[in-house]
Amino acid sequence: MIIHLRLAFAAMAASLLAAAPATRADAEDMQDMPGMDMGGPMKGETGNYSMMRDASGTSWQPDSTPMEGMQDDLWGWSTMLHGYIDEVADHQGGPRGSSKTFSESMLMAMAQKDFGPGTLTLRSMFSFDPFMGKSGYPLLLQTGETANGVAPLIDRQHPHNFFMELAGIYSVPIQGDLSAFGYFGYPGEPALGPPAFMHRFSGMDDPAAPISHHWLDSTHVTFGVLTAGLVEGPWKLDASLFNGREPDQFRWQFEPLTLDSASARLSWNPAPNWALQVSYGFLKGPEQLEPNVDQHRTTASASYNLPISGGNWQTTIAWGRDASQPGHTLDAYLLESAVSWRQHTFFMRAENVRKDELFQPPSPLADDIFRVGWVSLGYIYDIRIVEHLALGFGAMGTVDALPSAIDQFYGSGSISYMLFTRLKIT
Repeated sequence: MIIHLRLAFAAMAASLLAAAPATRADAEDMQDMPGMDMGGPMKGETGNYSMMRDASGTSWQPDSTPMEGMQDDLWGWSTMLHGYIDEVADHQGGPRGSSKTFSESMLMAMAQKDFGPGTLTLRSMFSFDPFMGKSGYPLLLQTGETANGVAPLIDRQHPHNFFMELAGIYSVPIQGDLSAFGYFGYPGEPALGPPAFMHRFSGMDDPAAPISHHWLDSTHVTFGVLTAGLVEGPWKLDASLFNGREPDQFRWQFEPLTLDSASARLSWNPAPNWALQVSYGFLKGPEQLEPNVDQHRTTASASYNLPISGGNWQTTIAWGRDASQPGHTLDAYLLESAVSWRQHTFFMRAENVRKDELFQPPSPLADDIFRVGWVSLGYIYDIRIVEHLALGFGAMGTVDALPSAIDQFYGSGSISYMLFTRLKIT
């Protein structure tokens, strides 16, 4: 099944891209693979700035961030297509670890056109992750959501939905660099947190989801989002009404459209290499298994991007706080970095999170809070196989940092790793 999915993705991507006109960047050597500066007809989605600033939902990344993908003009629309599919051999060590081979993927298509006084951008994003099964893949220390509607997923990462984003953005200039915009997504991403991890250059090459995911960017697939905002130069203020409930275990279908939660975010890009944000959100009953527990989430993050000769280097630091009512107030910290040079990509991630879901009744440790962390290091070697497609071979290893109280359950000094191949639109 996994091999067939990878071949299907390759065939689909190749057929969609074959008609695209070749560019000078396409004909260059693999040294251009970290991304190309596509300063073509597409504009900033929410205001008067370069499209390179746009990330997931209405979030921002540094303006100097490279954006891989193919851009073209079709029927009067400016379009872009990008995505990837990974085939991963996953081994999580220790007594609570396990092994699995799975496939994860993302395909995103965008189209933009001037309408009336403003600009309309349409976005769609899909994933074949539901094929890996409702229980997702093994990932030590990960918590959140459920595979069966009865028990929570612990030490596993849930799959993403097939429909990850179907959204439209309409922005209108007001005066000078001041513009207003509206965003509607079903599903979509509200104004809360940094860009989702698979859209951050610093984190997109890591095949594992962050264990801080449910403190920072878990709302990136939300079935019902309505956002409005203002942009002036390097500043953006946006606010959202959205569905606070996370998607259930049925990953192929749509969830009910509800607007019962709210958030606001202030973003600032003081220089081309910087992107900073602070945000707050109220989430109504986010967990399916605890519908009466609401959550107040606060996040702050900073990303620094440094273009280098033949590549790019980006680092992100982020903090998130989930205050559950009733429940605990828990913090998460993330540091991740990735550098690409010619055919080579090196990446790392370090996290420290306070968690209260690692043990469930009847365990005597149920509801206890433990500060856990891990450090992962990885590498990918990319080979261009046809125009606009690259095949990468990678490996990533992880070392956990655990309190002594739970060492006996996870094992002391256990090692986890992932070996993977990646097919990517370039």
